[in-house]
Amino acid sequence: MSSRAGSSCTSIPSHKHRRSSRRSRGCWDTLDTDSQSLSALGQFQTLPLEIFHMVLKYLSVKDISMLSMVSKTLSQHLIHYISTSAGTRRLLLQDFHNLELPGRREGASVLEHYRSLGLLFKRCTLLLPTRDRLKYVHKVLSEVSCFKLSGCASPLHCLGLKCYGVFLQILTAGWDELECHRVFNFLWELSNLARKVQTVVSSRAGSARKLELRIRLYCRRVLLNHWIHRSDSAFWLTRILKPWPIVNQARLLYIIFGPVSSLDGHVVWQKMIEGPTDETSLKGLAEAIKLLYGTEAREWTADDVISLVDELSVVPQEWLMENNARLLLLSGNNICFTFLASKAVNGRAVELARLMVFMALVCEKDLYCMDWVVRMMQKVCRVFSTPWERNNFLQCLENAFAHMLMDMLQAVLAGGHDEEDNSFLNLFHLVNAQANFHKEILYLAMRSSPNT
Repeated sequence: MSSRAGSSCTSIPSHKHRRSSRRSRGCWDTLDTDSQSLSALGQFQTLPLEIFHMVLKYLSVKDISMLSMVSKTLSQHLIHYISTSAGTRRLLLQDFHNLELPGRREGASVLEHYRSLGLLFKRCTLLLPTRDRLKYVHKVLSEVSCFKLSGCASPLHCLGLKCYGVFLQILTAGWDELECHRVFNFLWELSNLARKVQTVVSSRAGSARKLELRIRLYCRRVLLNHWIHRSDSAFWLTRILKPWPIVNQARLLYIIFGPVSSLDGHVVWQKMIEGPTDETSLKGLAEAIKLLYGTEAREWTADDVISLVDELSVVPQEWLMENNARLLLLSGNNICFTFLASKAVNGRAVELARLMVFMALVCEKDLYCMDWVVRMMQKVCRVFSTPWERNNFLQCLENAFAHMLMDMLQAVLAGGHDEEDNSFLNLFHLVNAQANFHKEILYLAMRSSPNT
């Protein structure tokens, strides 16, 4: 207690204390700011900037990204380092045509490097607005020619666009939808995609083959291929397609996901017109249609997707009915039924019957269960509002089988039976398809009979 009394007797008057603190505060604030800036650099505060940059050479990209999280001051130093020529040489690997890059850790790939680089940029620019983040990224990456839509002379054998894609996927992961809209608009304007897409969708199919290929590669490798969640893939595909009328949407969808030549990678426009195709040629289109039809694609209605499928079947000219049927089977039950039901509602019974026959033919050729076609026929029959419409459809179905058999038989009789003539094989498959189709109907009838 005595010590407290002594201290109170020797205390400085309050008005003098306030004056002295007011006079010294400015100088102490300056010292505090400097000390905070230095302390934010931690042990690096004693190093000259050049030595600091030399230290960074010995750190992996992941380690540098972790270092950027230490403080705002250190993050700003790293942003400066990335923009220097030394940082650019260190971080922007550009040998995208050689999978074994020198100086990299064993087992690491160039894609993994750019995935780590995306994380570094994400963390360094964390406090910047989206627009400024994108400007900074563009400033750093603009010198990499293989990141541009038309920047590489050999795009099919280049990893540049894939690296750019994984970089952007990591950079934008977790961003909200508005920010992703800004990213897409930024890329759309930066690559001048609007004008280039307008050129290919309004020109004669195949007249701009190189540009079609570059648009396909850019959209798939940069914008679509690297997303884990279907909702993200649906968002970016929607951004690509939605600005265009449905005719152009179908053309653009074919350019991005349609069949390509195994020799030069160019889009094969006549594939669906000249003869029956295989599942491989249609798988990409079917997956894209399922993506747009799913619940993840909120901006698409069922009618939108069905109209797009209908329009796709005449790109660039009317497809063979067998290819239409195979695409519907690959697109899944829901899309297939919705497409068939729309034809039933619109009174297109003859076209619907022919399509059902070709679906049976595809099931026979591709070894699918024929009872699937029968169950689909049952569901479609329930769509018709009157018994007469249903019976008319069933009659059209039998007529379609008969007419197709006669057409194929005539082709067999008129053909030369050489190695290139598949008319006899087609007739063989159709006869078996009809037999198996009716067998499944008989099984169904017998199971539903009260006496069995």
